[in-house]
Amino acid sequence: MRFRKWCLLAGLALAGFWIASGTGGQEPKTEEPKPAEAAAATAPAEPAAPAAETPAEPAAAPATEDKPAEESPGAAAPALPYYYGPTADKEEADAIGANAGYWITPSPGPVGDGDPEALSKTQLYDRSAHNMFSINVLWVCIAACLVMFMQAGFMLVETGLCRAKNSSHTAAMNMMIYPLGCIAFYAYGWALGWGNWWNAPVPSGWYSPLGPGTVILDHGYAPEILGKKMGLFGTEGFFLWGVENPSVLALFFYMMVFMDTTATIPTGAMAERWSWKNFCLFGLWVALPYCLFAHWVWGGGWLAQAGVNWGLGHGAVDFAGSGVVHAMGGAIALAGAIVIGPRIGKYVDGKPRAIPGHNVPMVILGTFILAFGWFGFNGGSTLSGTDLRFSTVMVNTMLASVTGALACMAYMMITGMKPDPSMMCNGMLAGLVAITAPCAFVDTWAACVIGAIAGVLVVVSVFFWDRMGVDDPVGAISVHGVNGLWGLISVGLFANGKYGLGFNGVERSPYDTDPALLQDGVRGLFYGDVTQLYAQLLDAAVVAVFGFVMAYVWFKVSNLITPIRVSKEAEIEGLDMPEMGSHGYPDFALNNES
Repeated sequence: MRFRKWCLLAGLALAGFWIASGTGGQEPKTEEPKPAEAAAATAPAEPAAPAAETPAEPAAAPATEDKPAEESPGAAAPALPYYYGPTADKEEADAIGANAGYWITPSPGPVGDGDPEALSKTQLYDRSAHNMFSINVLWVCIAACLVMFMQAGFMLVETGLCRAKNSSHTAAMNMMIYPLGCIAFYAYGWALGWGNWWNAPVPSGWYSPLGPGTVILDHGYAPEILGKKMGLFGTEGFFLWGVENPSVLALFFYMMVFMDTTATIPTGAMAERWSWKNFCLFGLWVALPYCLFAHWVWGGGWLAQAGVNWGLGHGAVDFAGSGVVHAMGGAIALAGAIVIGPRIGKYVDGKPRAIPGHNVPMVILGTFILAFGWFGFNGGSTLSGTDLRFSTVMVNTMLASVTGALACMAYMMITGMKPDPSMMCNGMLAGLVAITAPCAFVDTWAACVIGAIAGVLVVVSVFFWDRMGVDDPVGAISVHGVNGLWGLISVGLFANGKYGLGFNGVERSPYDTDPALLQDGVRGLFYGDVTQLYAQLLDAAVVAVFGFVMAYVWFKVSNLITPIRVSKEAEIEGLDMPEMGSHGYPDFALNNES
């Protein structure tokens, strides 16, 4: 009798555990986590069941800017909440965000939280995690809206720097590159660039700030060369098929508007003579070189792996896109300007002559819109509204922009030139481009130096390309191309080691055990790591050569499909009516001989 009583009690205990664990008789799905995330993704993935919560052991102390993560060699990994488990099941990849913790519901009843005092530590942790993911996703989406609004700034700058007879055509290119580039990014660019994003090299214990849905980005082509894995491109998410969840869509939105910036840069360098049909083909093609290179740096590809594979610092480091976005756009613009040739009247007896734009106030307004949107461009690249480093990013972005404009003005006046407003605008933009890569890794004084050098460099570069016979009506090659490269190199010089611990999966304990050294975040030459400069020089060389060669071949081939340049008659008349059928200024008599 006593034996049967004990059996009954044991059976009830097992049933209670079965119900509380929420497995419902199903086998828990397990999958071997990737090595770089073994510390953060060791628990089996389970279906979303917020009401069935099990106590979680305390996790190891997380890494901070001042203290690396604590490790317990040989100790078992702590049990973590269900949403930290990797999954290969696409149906469980957080389609509506339900697997990202549990949202706070301050109401009674079976749906609401009920009495807060009755909530367990695990339940409170679930709600905190969900709030963190929500804040991060919201931050990224707001930042993406700011970056998208930059398109208006580009339109104003480029249109104002062109002649009135081409205003409608130039403005329309800046408008239509957005839908053309977006549909190409949606169709194939996203998959190539970020299809294997989850498998990128990351520090131990890292977890996606956008939530568990990003685990689905786990397919790509990464052949092993000389014993090292070399990521070349992703293969998950063509047309977003099978990856539509809140985490992925937030990342998609943000990265798409970034690509649109690259796509817009050549419209300025090739303005006033680019045929509309050829431009449309370009808009559908530009996602190819952009996303391939973006994968190499941001998608966990071979340049990002240069640190773990070859010991080059933390690999290629480009926080917000001096290289991925701007230098790539500048390299494409250079190839396009060479293939299409200079505008009629730009060179007289082999010497360049200025062709003034028609609306300088429009240029200045566009510059301010771009500077405003840049706070989303750089600040949003934390991909986390809970990463307080974004305040450093914001201040560095602001300082580089103003020192770029000031240095540009000072250089022109010191060398006997007038302080040309359009050139000062380019000085501000050059400072913004240059700080985009190092903005999270440098001190404020370094941001000022980087911006000031960019402000001078843009003036020198504009006159250099003019003398070389490359006609760039808006200075896009100098602003984005040249200063994008300078931004990459500046990371290898000024990065101070205070941020980026484990960046690109690089963890070097000797740096952290020596109290004379800073924590081993991303550090440049001036802070003891010359190998980071080597990584940045490699990155700069690859984007310049790859972007230029890809674009040069494309423009030559596309010219065989439909002419890249308008007729001489159309160019002299102005492209508004011959190409667009609409004057930008129909109520004004224009001087078409200019």
